[in-house]
Amino acid sequence: MRAYFTFFKIRVLKGLQYRAAAYAGIATQFAWGFMTILMFSAFYKSSPENFPMAFEKVTTYIWLQQAFLALFMAWFFDNEIFDSISNGNVAYELCRPTGLYEMWFVRSLSSRVYRVVLRCSPILIVAALLPAPYGIMPPSDIGTLIMFVLSMILGLFLMVSINMVIYASTFYTLSPMGIRILSISLMELFSGAVIPLPFLPDRVLNIFNLLPFASTQNTPYLIYNGYLSGTDIFYAMLLQIAWLIAFVLFGKILFNNALKKVVVQGG
Repeated sequence: MRAYFTFFKIRVLKGLQYRAAAYAGIATQFAWGFMTILMFSAFYKSSPENFPMAFEKVTTYIWLQQAFLALFMAWFFDNEIFDSISNGNVAYELCRPTGLYEMWFVRSLSSRVYRVVLRCSPILIVAALLPAPYGIMPPSDIGTLIMFVLSMILGLFLMVSINMVIYASTFYTLSPMGIRILSISLMELFSGAVIPLPFLPDRVLNIFNLLPFASTQNTPYLIYNGYLSGTDIFYAMLLQIAWLIAFVLFGKILFNNALKKVVVQGG
């Protein structure tokens, strides 16, 4: 574990040097956040009683989404991992005295963490200073905040474990492009990245909530804004844990099976 923790720390410290990219990302997320909130505001002004959440909870969801975008963005993949599988450089990774799955998991995790460390604070501070109902609400109590943090950690690990399955699929295909496009489309829709899932019809919502993608960002944000409470939080987090275990086991099986058959040619 010391080797993986050291690698994680090195990757995070290296990533924190890219300040200009972080500033550009912050500006983009502010613009996107304001634009999305104004769009919802227009709909709420016509008939607020027809929506499943109060407008304050929607704006809170949106600002959390923008602040922690780097943790859950479906389109982010480490292209070096894809390239190492396609061009045979994975042979160098296999020479290291560490597990390939574990090392790439830590690598993917660190790439998301350092991005959110650079970006989240300015967004949360500005959103907290905005007048109601356009800003971010504080959590209802300390217990809700703790559950939110735990759920977000579980969601982050689940997101990375889903990415690991996609990386593993590259061992079995000629190109990762197809599975990448398909997975991005599914995760964006089913995780609540396009619209908060409670805005969907009840029958559709019940199905979406059982899928692994809803357990990434949708669950922690709904815990924070108070849409989920009591035993609903408990069951939602149990589902997160179940999907995390399932994807980690499935990913390790795919990696182990692929590495038994992989052939690296070159001179």
